[in-house]
Amino acid sequence: MSVTIPFGKAGMTLSADLTGAEVLESHIGELKATDTEDGLVKAAMAQPIGTPRLRELAADKKTCTIIISDHTRPVPSKHILPFMLEELRAGSPNLDITLLVATGFHRPTDTSELVSKLGQDIVDREKIVIHDSRNPDSNVDIGMLPSGAKCVVDRLAVETDLLVSEGFIEPHFFAGFSGGRKSVLPGVCDQVTVLGNHCSKFIASPYARTGVLEHNPLHEDMVAAAKMAKLAYIVNVIIDEDKKVVAAFAGDPFQAHEKGCAFLLGYCQVKPETRGDIVISSNGGYPLDQNVYQSVKGLTAAEAAAAQGATLIMVSSCSDGHGGQSFYDALKNASSPQALTEQILATPQDQTKPDQWEYQIMSRVLGKHRVIYVTQPEQRQTILDMGIGWAPDVDTALAQARAEKGADAHLVVIPNGISVMVRE
Repeated sequence: MSVTIPFGKAGMTLSADLTGAEVLESHIGELKATDTEDGLVKAAMAQPIGTPRLRELAADKKTCTIIISDHTRPVPSKHILPFMLEELRAGSPNLDITLLVATGFHRPTDTSELVSKLGQDIVDREKIVIHDSRNPDSNVDIGMLPSGAKCVVDRLAVETDLLVSEGFIEPHFFAGFSGGRKSVLPGVCDQVTVLGNHCSKFIASPYARTGVLEHNPLHEDMVAAAKMAKLAYIVNVIIDEDKKVVAAFAGDPFQAHEKGCAFLLGYCQVKPETRGDIVISSNGGYPLDQNVYQSVKGLTAAEAAAAQGATLIMVSSCSDGHGGQSFYDALKNASSPQALTEQILATPQDQTKPDQWEYQIMSRVLGKHRVIYVTQPEQRQTILDMGIGWAPDVDTALAQARAEKGADAHLVVIPNGISVMVRE
């Protein structure tokens, strides 16, 4: 038996002997769409959850900001935005609409990436602004979050008559689920708010895990930020392994998101019969596996399915490299993962450093397991510099792991690590 692991745009075949291995996959593939992608979105918008239709919300408004996803998210915006724009203008024909790209703490989305995501027509016709979390002049303080962090949000999100967003819902490795309130925090917040929300204490919480919303301190801050920014309406979708819309939820940002999360939970939970001595995972392929930073997400799925001291294999193209200079430097310069973890946990909330949360989770994993990354060849030295093992392909990585763990080592394969919630 062979298994295709998502890797960049093409995928990578695991062709080694998998006798006795467990393959853990989301059941989202069993979900059969009841309509076309466009049809599912339009149907959800025609019967919004907990709010009037979008055209009614727009009726007396002069300005509207739509928060849209950036280049790191496989949100099928071409099947969402045209209908949001149509509805908004049906309610207010002269509405001044701005598309605000929720870059969070990522690099800016470039024009070619916008065209790929939105289509040339929308890029040419609509007003698009890239959020900059590092420019204090473009962001405004609107209060204090439950955590004690300042809530500083992009002016275009705050100083508008109507704030709405698009997005998708998937398991998220420390926020529980993506989508909904995350379009505001971290999507269009200033770095001071993102850093405060992603502090070491919150990341270390046992509730800051995949699929967990209740008692999750990051989620609670995110909900508060969305309410303070007056996010009024969302369109969130669920996508299958081919990144096609299979379900859509529209309406109140919190009710619609909660319903979408509950729906997805029924399809994404998996549990290994035996924890793996070797666990293979991925970050779902392009665009989510463009760098090491983003790929920590899929690695946490392997962590959750692993036995103590396991070898974890992360299959991720990483075509953009490490994804964050401070992330790279922290891991490269650490004397050990354990020492780095101790340093992070001693860092106060108001001194949280850029990318700290990502290398906090990576150091947590490296402190318990050996990790091998399978990337594009040009990233080999970057991976080794960060104290991580490297292999040119998944079969080679598995051969290395079996040489270390023994021929009888139990193998767990998670083809798409970001599409599942591993029950520990």
